[in-house]
Amino acid sequence: MRILKNPLWPPVCGYGPGHSGLMMKRSTLLGIFIRSLTIQVSFNFWRMQNLGFAFAMLPLIRQQDGDRMRIAALLARHLQMFNTHPYLVAPVIGAVVRIEEEGRIPEAVDLKKALMGPYAAIGDSFFWGALRSFSAVGAVIVAFTGTLTAPLAFLLLYSPFHLWVRGKGFLEGYRRGKSGIDFIRGLDLPGAAGRIRFLSLILIGVLAAVAVEMACRPRDFLPEIPARAAALSVLILFSLGVHKGISPVKILYGMTLLCMVISF
Repeated sequence: MRILKNPLWPPVCGYGPGHSGLMMKRSTLLGIFIRSLTIQVSFNFWRMQNLGFAFAMLPLIRQQDGDRMRIAALLARHLQMFNTHPYLVAPVIGAVVRIEEEGRIPEAVDLKKALMGPYAAIGDSFFWGALRSFSAVGAVIVAFTGTLTAPLAFLLLYSPFHLWVRGKGFLEGYRRGKSGIDFIRGLDLPGAAGRIRFLSLILIGVLAAVAVEMACRPRDFLPEIPARAAALSVLILFSLGVHKGISPVKILYGMTLLCMVISF
């Protein structure tokens, strides 16, 4: 199949390549972004997220005015194997749409191949490995209070940031094109993942203390200030231990054993 060198030129709204403004109607951009949220629905083990990526590009395809050559070429490009973290796919799609509009087709294909691996690793480490665990522990602590708002607490801790990354990343990718990767780089998600894991360890310590207290004391017992101060002091000591180089895993296991001894 012959791929045209410049199948999507001229731009929809009349801006030239490299212009920082929007070249496409806002309604069309919104349609592409909403479709990008469903990229996992058509996941397959043959080419992973390729169907979802092509589905997100449909509003752009519809602008080809029935030109079968252009439509076939665009679909052929974006039905190739693609797989990355679903929360970071929107920035990739935004950049690819802008590059396609400007007619720089080889760059669109190269960008997808270059970003899908690193973005998958960054997204898995931050969203799956750090933020989701932190949100789950926070929700369990809320559940121990006896309320039914724990699922809501999880959503409030987890969802706003990943939705913001998707939306802002898509817009920045579209505005900057290939330079849209600077937005994700600027977030420093690997560094943030380490900090969130540290907070998760603190929350797990609080959760363990709350669980032991609820198992060993009457339901209507209110802890006194000295007990709370002692618990806070232990957490501070654990924090200092981590900064001194003690493994957080060793601290976690030691704290668990201590809680088990106290409960007996």
